[in-house]
Amino acid sequence: MLNIIFGPIHSRRFGKSLGVDLSPGLKQCNFDCLYCELAPAPTMDAYVDVVSVEEIVSAIKQALEVHKDIDFITLTANGEPTLYPHLSELIDEINTFKGNTKTLILTNAANIDDVKIQDALLKLDEVKLSLDCATQKCLQKLDRSHSGIDVENIKAGMLEFRTKYTGSLIIEILIVKTLNDSKEEIDKLNAFLLKLNPTRIDISSIDRPPAYAVQAVSYEDLLSISHLFDSSLAVYIASRKKAEMTASPYSDEEILDTLDKRPLTLEDIEVLFDEQSQNRVQNLLRKDKIKSVSTNGVEFYKKA
Repeated sequence: MLNIIFGPIHSRRFGKSLGVDLSPGLKQCNFDCLYCELAPAPTMDAYVDVVSVEEIVSAIKQALEVHKDIDFITLTANGEPTLYPHLSELIDEINTFKGNTKTLILTNAANIDDVKIQDALLKLDEVKLSLDCATQKCLQKLDRSHSGIDVENIKAGMLEFRTKYTGSLIIEILIVKTLNDSKEEIDKLNAFLLKLNPTRIDISSIDRPPAYAVQAVSYEDLLSISHLFDSSLAVYIASRKKAEMTASPYSDEEILDTLDKRPLTLEDIEVLFDEQSQNRVQNLLRKDKIKSVSTNGVEFYKKA
């Protein structure tokens, strides 16, 4: 029996999520990312081992019978889900029975310039695209992309998809020490993301044993990197496991100045601000000097 279903997984951003693995038998991917938790494997541009739509749909329906309070059906894979040859048909089938449950895909976006892939993803409630690199050199070194994949085509495909898609579009950036954490690389990502204007940007680092000898960056580094993005972008730091900072005192003026430069989540505030400063945040909220804005399941505090 193939392990098509995994979870449910509880996530603050996506609630109770039921994972659906479109490549349960082996890793099938057009990237061989240095940070991947799966063992290294040759890249490919098509699945060689294909599970039928009927098998996947049956597995989802059985899981929904057991778990009746699922918030998201999340399409993913041991590899890249958009390489699944029957993706559009599968999404159509899921949409016939999912009811109020939302659908989400986690994709590396390597095929987002393909109009057929775009048309399939348009039928999902939420789409999460990875974009670790804004340059071809970085893409080849960090994501180890299959031959013929060009980062400029990925970016053009994202912009085209954005003009059509009305759901929540989330960009995920995984930061790896010395590979895509430079100001130059982040500045190029920022310039592109200002054009794309996604619903939210999630930045994180390695939190599972990687396939290759690469290193994570700390929460402190992620926080510094988040400040390199324009303050109009909703940037969420997805991991605080490595947070070793000592909470500091902030005056009202310093709180307002900080939130003006970079909206923060409550989790960030709890890491950065001491107890008195957190009380000041609540006081400023009551005075309408700052406001909370919910962006696709994540609450940000920003200057009013």
